[in-house]
Amino acid sequence: MNETKRTGPAPVKAEIAIQGLHCASCVRRAETALLGVPGVVSASVNLATNRATVEYLTGRVRRAGLEAAIEAAGYGVVRVSEEEDEEDVEARQRDRDIRRLRSRFFIGLALSAMVMAGSMGRLVSGFPAFLHNPFLLWALATPVQFWIGARFYRGAWSALRHRAADMNTLVAVGTTAAYAYSAAATLAPGLFARGGPAPHVYFDTSAVIITLILLGRLLEARAKGRASDAIRALIGLQPKTARVLRGPNEIEIPVREVAVGDVLVVRPGERVPVDGVIVRGGSAVDESMITGESMPAAKTAGDPVIGATLNKTGGFEMRATRVGRDTALAQIVRLVREAQGSKAPIQRLADAIAGVFVPVVLSIAVLTFAAWWAFGPRPSLTMALLNFVAVLIIACPCALGLATPTAIMVGTGKGAELGILIKNGASLETAHKITTVVFDKTGTLTKGAPEVTDVWPAEGWDEAGLLAVAASAERLSEHPLAGAVLEAARSRGLAPVSAADFSAVAGRGVAASVGGRSVLIGNRALLEERGIDASAWAARAGILAGEGKTPIYAAVDGRAAGLLAIADPLKEGAKAAVRKLQGLGLDVIILTGDHRGTAEAVARAAGVERVLAELLPADKTAEIRRLQAEGRRVAMVGDGINDAPALAQADIGIAIGTGTDVAMDAADITLIRGDLAGVARAVALSRRTMRTIKQNLFWAFIYNVVGIPVAAGALYPFFGILLNPMLASAAMAFSSVSVVSNSLRLKRFRPGE
Repeated sequence: MNETKRTGPAPVKAEIAIQGLHCASCVRRAETALLGVPGVVSASVNLATNRATVEYLTGRVRRAGLEAAIEAAGYGVVRVSEEEDEEDVEARQRDRDIRRLRSRFFIGLALSAMVMAGSMGRLVSGFPAFLHNPFLLWALATPVQFWIGARFYRGAWSALRHRAADMNTLVAVGTTAAYAYSAAATLAPGLFARGGPAPHVYFDTSAVIITLILLGRLLEARAKGRASDAIRALIGLQPKTARVLRGPNEIEIPVREVAVGDVLVVRPGERVPVDGVIVRGGSAVDESMITGESMPAAKTAGDPVIGATLNKTGGFEMRATRVGRDTALAQIVRLVREAQGSKAPIQRLADAIAGVFVPVVLSIAVLTFAAWWAFGPRPSLTMALLNFVAVLIIACPCALGLATPTAIMVGTGKGAELGILIKNGASLETAHKITTVVFDKTGTLTKGAPEVTDVWPAEGWDEAGLLAVAASAERLSEHPLAGAVLEAARSRGLAPVSAADFSAVAGRGVAASVGGRSVLIGNRALLEERGIDASAWAARAGILAGEGKTPIYAAVDGRAAGLLAIADPLKEGAKAAVRKLQGLGLDVIILTGDHRGTAEAVARAAGVERVLAELLPADKTAEIRRLQAEGRRVAMVGDGINDAPALAQADIGIAIGTGTDVAMDAADITLIRGDLAGVARAVALSRRTMRTIKQNLFWAFIYNVVGIPVAAGALYPFFGILLNPMLASAAMAFSSVSVVSNSLRLKRFRPGE
């Protein structure tokens, strides 16, 4: 991204939809125009999305000033009113452009076909004789040149006014040269005949070139529209209307008019309009678009609901808490759009070349013309003209400009589909270089909440009886482990009873009277202090501790009643996620503040060999810095809040969270479904996207490196081969479409491929 460093108030960010961008040179000119506005901190224009992302200081410039700068550079701006949906407006504009391109292409195709038939009549029999008349060919080619091709002249003139040149310049100069030569040969054939054979007109060349380039633009526009499918799919989840309670009445209003505090009615089978909290009723809500969980979540009064999720069974009333741009869906759309509009560092090479590309091509074309006119075979002027046109037409900065942004656009869109929010192109590019993945333990690899994992009753007790007594004794305790015991009892349908004489023994456990029986729940020291022999359970407790679990002893009426084990278990899929990362050739490390024994037990269960335990937050950051000093590229996976320093220090910060988590803004990558397999998917997607970008750039460069010399006639001295300008135009159109089509292959990316 082009940037100008400034000090002062924090800049704000704006996105502006632009019309009239066609190649990398257009992008550079638009960026230069924006960066020339006082108060603009940075500007990035994306050819794939036709959008500018601008950071600016509101005290020095307003959005209107930015739009004026774009228009002054010769481009249009798509303006959206508050009542309109931005994506809808852009989609309508895109559809209008495609319809206009399609109609002009077919008209151009019909006229060009007649011009081609008349021009080939001398070589192929069967065409009507009147089509051979050069004046008729001139008449047929003129509307193609100046009406069908008007967009190229407008673009070239706009560039010229700003002392620049772009793809429109190449097309306008090349086709005008062929058209003007043919017009002169038609009006004064004797002038050219003195230099050799009777002149041939090339109206077919200029007409077919314009028509083929227009076809390329049509195919490119349709392909670019497909590249934005991810955004449209996300926005399509948002309901258009909502039912709002106004007193006793229920009225239907556009969802954009819903205000915070409104009470909405949601019926079975409808999508939740905005984020909110249920105030009456209940249902099962399909939240798979956010969480990835296929089973509907049960919701009752007081539970939060997320906009665009699907209400499956019952109806309910909800109070809106987030509307408009603040909803979870709107945040996801915004992040995906920003990522699609950003530039990856690899784009800098293409940007640098784009700055000099067109002037260099014009120079090569002029030199080609001069060399063929001076040294070429007769008719040298005709040969010089054809090669001049071929050089101008085959040179295509479009493919160069589209190589990176289309892949970034499709890759980030595919990521959103997989529940992976990638902040920008730089993050997507960096992820493919990662060599080491560092996991926080609690809440990342593990569930983050202690659970009872084992119940070992003594003789005369069963699991249910032991758990019921323990839960009753722990009922008044505030310790987190007590909460785990109570939850385990509730999950098994056991109701704790009231306990008397409750007391908490610091560092030991609790004592209480349950149903007239004396109960102790705590560690071994608590029992031994009360004269109770727990040695029979020591071996079992040691095994549990070795597994990373906390053993809890239970005693009733002065005798050991059994053992409970509490642990923060691994998340489902954690071990498989680690295995996938290792399969990608990545080192996996656990960083945690927990005790080493517990951390090592979790590492063994997850299949991780290296553990760094008992670390403070600052220590985690230092460890990541040390790994980076070893030459590693480090990704840190954490909850996005507690691990913020480490996430910031890592080359890539990956936050585990949900769509409503503000950590989405802080992390480079957010796994909105909380699925650890998303880490491996993100790395694999980055690798596939970068491979696609490199393929695109390779073919874009090779196309020009090989095509321009061939068009200039480099093969003629050895093989007698010259490139027909019409073939050059077809090749140019194909190059842009092929780059976009190659990027679209990312839509078929499947994790695990």
